[in-house]
Amino acid sequence: MLRRVASRLLTAPGAPGRYALFPPVLPAAARRLSGLEDDAPPPTPPFDASLLDVLVCPLSKKTLRYEASTNELINEELGIAYPVLDGVPNMIPQDARLIQKDRDAPEQQQ
Repeated sequence: MLRRVASRLLTAPGAPGRYALFPPVLPAAARRLSGLEDDAPPPTPPFDASLLDVLVCPLSKKTLRYEASTNELINEELGIAYPVLDGVPNMIPQDARLIQKDRDAPEQQQ
């Protein structure tokens, strides 16, 4: 009985009077005609810059700077960058990326 109910729900997406578990999927030709591309990544939500007023680095408790080109929050003092994923800052220190400071590079070459 459960299988019959599930098969009816799955085989009739969008039919009047029936419920669908998944939204109907457009065929590839319809996606191309509507301007939706298969290879295009979904747009990422923008980072809310007003969060910079309350966010600080969890390690140094210093303010952060948002870098739009890399979509990261930068701690200049420690030289680390926290990623922003889908508009949400990932403030876990283990997930942060070490960045090379431009001013330290010439000193190391001497």
